[in-house]
Formats: sequence, structure tokens, C-alpha cells
Amino acid sequence: MHDFRYVDGHLHCEGLPVERLARKYGTPLYVYSQKTLEDHYGRLDAALAPLDSVICYAVKANSNLAVLRTFAELGSGFDIVSAGELERVVAAGGNPARCVFAGVGKTEAEIALALRRGIYAFNVESEAELVRIDRVAARLRKQAPVAVRVNPNIDAQTHAKITTGTYENKFGIAFENVLPLYQRAARLKHLRLRGIQMHIGSQLTEVKPFESAVRRVAPLAAALAEKYGIEFFSIGGGIGIVYESALASGQPDWWATPAAKGLLTPATYASKLVPLLRPLGLKILVEPGRFLVGNAGILVTRIEYVKQTGEKRFLIVDAAMNDLVRPAFYDAYHEILPLRCRCGVQALFDVVGPICESGDFFCRDRLLPAVDEGEYLALFSAGAYGAVMGSNYNSRPFPPEILVSERRADCVRRRQPLERIWEGERAASWQARPASGRRRPR
Repeated sequence: MHDFRYVDGHLHCEGLPVERLARKYGTPLYVYSQKTLEDHYGRLDAALAPLDSVICYAVKANSNLAVLRTFAELGSGFDIVSAGELERVVAAGGNPARCVFAGVGKTEAEIALALRRGIYAFNVESEAELVRIDRVAARLRKQAPVAVRVNPNIDAQTHAKITTGTYENKFGIAFENVLPLYQRAARLKHLRLRGIQMHIGSQLTEVKPFESAVRRVAPLAAALAEKYGIEFFSIGGGIGIVYESALASGQPDWWATPAAKGLLTPATYASKLVPLLRPLGLKILVEPGRFLVGNAGILVTRIEYVKQTGEKRFLIVDAAMNDLVRPAFYDAYHEILPLRCRCGVQALFDVVGPICESGDFFCRDRLLPAVDEGEYLALFSAGAYGAVMGSNYNSRPFPPEILVSERRADCVRRRQPLERIWEGERAASWQARPASGRRRPR
């Protein structure tokens, strides 16, 4: 569920018409609903209430400071994968002691920073990483809290680029090697064996893969708790969201209850996992990202041209793959609708951006209402892996991001000024300075 809906024919984010924001801040434009962020966090938190649980929001999904502050104020922990994300959490008012540090390639500098900040635990991906963390901790005269990431070899049946739980992936330690690795890690003097972690993939829309993975790893967690006194079991993230919606008279039903569509909800997720986890007596960490923020955001774009080439119709918009790369990168589906509800005539369109790449598209042969140049479209479910994966390709500036709360809106990232794109670059020391923008003749 989320808080984008048509009111009197105009798309609103909570209590504000989105077109008003588009005209004020320009497009492309990201718009986030704070109420949706809070609602999704609250639903998951309530579903896991029978457990001693901690939600650690996966910062990589959307790292805007206002989004992080929203979760920090709700008491969230954070799942981070870089020094930059750790510092963002701190800047947003998050508590480093509620952060878990994941990722396969942690540098010595990142490990040292995390130890100085006092993070809750490192999710360790290899034996070489354990040795490195021990070495850095010894140099800093600290004990480093660690949890080995176990790879349970469970196929989550999700997109190839976001599956993480099989032996073909780069993540974690093979299940059968975990106990011997803990035995070796216990001999490293500057490590504290604090927990065990797993994560099998993203955008999972059925509970069965989660259940299979927990059933496999839970006995291992119990054995580690008995032998080494670990205190937590992190079951990772991966709860999927609704990207597609049915249309009835032009009115989307994405706010219909996901359970009614047979999709995974916090309640169904918890109903299967809580009975397996509760007997362990361990703290349970979950690391959701997309579930909390995905449907809390839209990307708003303006139609620059309507073009027909042969049988193909194109809507050429001012947003591009540098603003939202998921369709180009994953062939991902995003619902696309006009800000003004349009019923009646529909036609097949490709919605494409201005970048000189054939891959710069948001949809192909999509049945959309007939719209005109100058109108606005909204790309839904853009709150996760949208702005955070943006780039300056074609020297295009990052779009602004707006957070809405009821009838209030604030620009939480302003549009990047053009000159900031090349800030930090310079001509080589041996290159002559051009006069009036012209290169001097040789």
C-alpha cells in the first residue's frame, strides 16, 4: 500500500497534487511519501513483535538523508555496505551501534572507520575478511563484532542480477564450511563472534524461499549460540513489492491490499517465520530495503515530444536512464500514468528518454492514455534503486528529491547545478588555458 492516488482526477502524494510540485521544482523530479515510509516500517515491526527483533533498513535502496532520518526517528537500525553509507547514517542522526556492515569488499580504511564508530557487527563474507578485520582491530586495540554470512544454497527464483543465496553467487560462506570457519575465527583474539547472517536475494514475492532458508540455517544458529554464545541471527531482507497494477476506468488499484492479489505481506511473512525463529531465543535482525521505500516514491517527468515512426509511437520525456536505470539495467517494469487521470482513448507507446542510447527507455509497447506534449507522467515504485543509482551520464544533473508529509513538502535534495557535475575536474597541468573558451592554435 502507498499514498499516491487520484483525487478529482489529479494524482496526489498524500494531501498534495503532484503537478503542483512538478511546476514548482521542475522535472525530472523524485517525490516521496513520508506516511508510506512510516506505514511500511510499522507494518513489518508489528508483524515481528513476537520476536526480539531489529529492523535494519538497507541504506543502498535509498540513502537520502531525509529518508534515513525518518527511519532513525522510528528506531530503525541500518544495513550499510560502505563507509559513505555509514557516514550518511550518522549525518542523518542514526546510531552506529545499530548498524550492520555488509558487502564482500570491505577495505581496511572502511573497517577501521566502522570500528571507531562502534558499529553493531560486520557481516563477514570470507575467511580472508575475518583475518583482515582481526588485523585492523588489533592495530586499533579493539574487539571487532562479527557475524559470518552463510550461503544456504537456496535458489530464490528471482532476477539473476539480484539473487544472492546460491553457490554461483559471490556472497557468503558455503553452508558446510560455516562451522569450521567459526572454529578458526574463535582463535582470532580481536574478534567477537556476535551472530550469524544470511540473505538469499531481493524482490521475493513468495514466502517459501525465506522459509526454506530459515529452516536450513536455524539449527546452525542454535548450535553456534550454544558453542560460541552468539546473540543474533540476521535473516536478511528481500521482501518484494508490487510493481504492476490493474487498471479500472483509469484508476489504479495499487493501494488494494497486496494479500488480495496473492502477494507477500509482512503478516504472511511473519506467520511462517516467527514459529521457526522464536524457539531460538536469539535476537532476530531483518534487513529490508525495497519493501520499506520502493512504493513510497515516484519519478515525475514531462513529455517533450510525441513522435510516430512507422507503426511505433514514442513519448519522449525529460527523464532518462541516468535518472532511473532499472528498466535499462534489469528490464524492470514500472507503472506509468499521467498526473491528470485520462480515461477513454488509449494507444501503444514506447516511453523513452533523451539520452543517445537505444537502451534509454522506461517501457516498450505499453498501452497508455492518449497524452500530449507538455503533460506530465509519473513512474511509480521508484523509491528504491531510483535516485540512489543515478549518474551524470551525458552531463545531466541529478534531479531534486521532495519529501511530502500530509500537505507539507520539502526539497530534501536540490537539483544539481550544472557546474557541480565537473567540480573536481581540471585540465592537465601541461594543457594551455583556452581564451574565451577556444583552444589556442598550435
